Amino acid sequence: MTPPPTAIDSASAPGHHTLAADALTLSYGARPIVEDLTVSIPEGRITAIIGPNGCGKSTLLRSLARLLSPRDGQVLLDGEPIGARPSKEVARILGLLPQSPIAPEGIAVADLVGRGRHPHQKPLARWNARDYEVVARALEVTGTSELADRAVDELSGGQRQRVWIAMALAQETDILLLDEPTTFLDVTHQIDVLDLLTDLNHDSNTTIAMVLHDMNIAARYADHLIAMRAGKIVAAGAPRDILDADLIKSVFDLDALVVPDPVSGAPIVLPRGRHHVAPPAADSLPAVSPDATDGPHGDA
Repeated sequence: MTPPPTAIDSASAPGHHTLAADALTLSYGARPIVEDLTVSIPEGRITAIIGPNGCGKSTLLRSLARLLSPRDGQVLLDGEPIGARPSKEVARILGLLPQSPIAPEGIAVADLVGRGRHPHQKPLARWNARDYEVVARALEVTGTSELADRAVDELSGGQRQRVWIAMALAQETDILLLDEPTTFLDVTHQIDVLDLLTDLNHDSNTTIAMVLHDMNIAARYADHLIAMRAGKIVAAGAPRDILDADLIKSVFDLDALVVPDPVSGAPIVLPRGRHHVAPPAADSLPAVSPDATDGPHGDA
């Protein structure tokens, strides 16, 4: 994907904002999911939240976006309780792509992406040139321009996910929260989306926090990791500082080898399954002469 230009990246950025949770307890009904959790999302960085299913990752993200009210504690936006801020003001600062968003039946792609502009518009105001420009660029950078007139419910899962990401980009917020943004995407589009989010972070200093299941993708793209288990934070910090075999064992009950990526140096998690086969020892391999790889007429 082509990185978003300045017009979509920074033209509307009014300043930088902080997001944190203080002594947060979250529950669905009587059952607590997250208890007494305190965390700060690093400003202007990319944060990945990892952990096993049901540990509270998505619940925490929903609370940070003010979609779930805490039983105890509070979410703080710029040091103030987020619940005390007007909804439209919060929507101009903070955007959310939930795990399973639902589009209105029959809505066209361009109309759905255009809804990202609502926080920036006054009541009854007509769209201006900038609104059209931002929506067009959001469609372009997510590779969905050719889908603009299609109904969202006619699209494949991967196409829908890219359309939802386009809507989040069109909202132009300083903070962007994404719950499993690579869901339904093939590996090429996963990398495209994560590269796009990295460009957005680098070009406009957008604070990004996302839930990811793939530990290696998280370690590659995140500046900051938050590892959760059973509603608690087990560790938080730079991937190279915290991601090791002990952490993988304590968070996922998984035996793994953690090695540095030979290119980036980021940690790579290599799970040891029950049928893990160790590579043969170097001294057990047959000797190969320098010419053994040549074909019958020299180089193959």
